[in-house]
Amino acid sequence: MIFRDLAANLEAKLHKGKVIVLIGPRQVGKTTLINFILKGKEYLFLDGDDNTVAETLAHANTEILKSIIGNHKYIFIDEVQRIPNIGLKLKIIVDQLKEVQVIVSGSSSLDINNVTQEPLTGRKFEFHMFPVSWKEFENSVGYMKAQQQLEIRLLYGMYPDVINNFGAEYEILKNLVSSYLYKDILALAGIRKSEVLEKILRALAMQVGSEVSYNEIAQLVGVDKNTVNNYIDLLEKSFVIFRLTSFSKNIRNEIKANKKIYFYDNGVLNMLIGNFNSLALRQDKGALWENFLVSERMKQLSYSQSTSKPYFWRTTTQQEIDYVETNADAVSAFEFKWASIKKAKLPKSFIEAYQPSFLVVNQENFREYLK
Repeated sequence: MIFRDLAANLEAKLHKGKVIVLIGPRQVGKTTLINFILKGKEYLFLDGDDNTVAETLAHANTEILKSIIGNHKYIFIDEVQRIPNIGLKLKIIVDQLKEVQVIVSGSSSLDINNVTQEPLTGRKFEFHMFPVSWKEFENSVGYMKAQQQLEIRLLYGMYPDVINNFGAEYEILKNLVSSYLYKDILALAGIRKSEVLEKILRALAMQVGSEVSYNEIAQLVGVDKNTVNNYIDLLEKSFVIFRLTSFSKNIRNEIKANKKIYFYDNGVLNMLIGNFNSLALRQDKGALWENFLVSERMKQLSYSQSTSKPYFWRTTTQQEIDYVETNADAVSAFEFKWASIKKAKLPKSFIEAYQPSFLVVNQENFREYLK
């Protein structure tokens, strides 16, 4: 088992009078983590994918809930978003069975919020879980082995099963993408045809690190702009992709409305474009490096509960910075270079406007960036 940083965060919230909600895509290790947290404790496990469980909980009143729970002090409900009216049931447990700690997990923030948002207002701690972070990976396998596998991780990503099954990465990713992207997400959204989703995903995968035009994708796929926006919103709420907005504050010709889109996992990205060639043969190794670093930073900000805000920066005159982060009035700028010999400097206008810190992130110092 790879020890996950979220373990300490979740353990610290036990018996605080609220439901612990863990959200993240399938197969990132949510169930393994919760079982680890509850190791040595007597707990009741309820699987939302089980129709009998879902139906029983959906129609349970207070007395039935008490009978189901019995003497258990811990309850773990998996795939909670599949259970109708579960938010009201969780509210009853929190309000009336105060000695019981409920932990729930699910794979879509959209659906979990739909069923729990209003009933659990002020009654939940919510955490997001992602594929294994570089820090978790290196802490597990050691510095040297992690360094030896850097290129492998850029190609095949950081899902636990991928890491733990050396040599079988391709088949695992193929099954993951086909089952999670083309079945689960479509089912969650009630979409019958996968062709549009598949085309949009591939278009996004080909444009990682570049500003994304919804109009261009719409024309490429053969749908309208609103459809593209709806699919991207669904993919983001299902933890497949995330958006960075442009940073704009002081400079007149800064781009204000554009977005970049990244994938939470390089392996999923490469499976979508069908390319697992070595980096020496890749024209897009800079984009892979950028996607890896930005996604790792998102994990770090989430797990540390940081208040920092992530952006990219560009002007209408094509001046740009790969990644910008703000924390209160402090501004930090980062440029990503796979080749350590490549240099970079900030645009003068950006320096004068924001007085930022600056780091060029390469293979030699990326750990400093990920701290």
